[in-house]
Amino acid sequence: MVEVSKKTGHGPPVLRPRIRPSTSLRASRAGEQRTMCLAIPARIVELEGDKAVVDAMGNRWRARTTLLPQAKMGDLVLIHAGFAISLVDEEEAKETWELLAQIDKFEKTSNKVSG
Repeated sequence: MVEVSKKTGHGPPVLRPRIRPSTSLRASRAGEQRTMCLAIPARIVELEGDKAVVDAMGNRWRARTTLLPQAKMGDLVLIHAGFAISLVDEEEAKETWELLAQIDKFEKTSNKVSG
């Protein structure tokens, strides 16, 4: 969810991401799977107006840059719910991609122990 804060003075309102737990994050019954929506760093590989195609770890999908009008071709952005919500640097993106790769590897492990 994005919260709009009105600034005093000139300029557009400030957009701030706001974390709001969904019902899927609340306590689940035994056997139910819980899900969480994350913002994923991705590189803009195509851009026409506010319509973009982004790439993260070889996966491509469509996104909008409406909330981040300064985004340009080649930029690394955080994508949440189909929208670019902020610019990120290369190091931060690589760290996040590595963590996602580790999660994927863990999910494919037959003898899972966590905690």
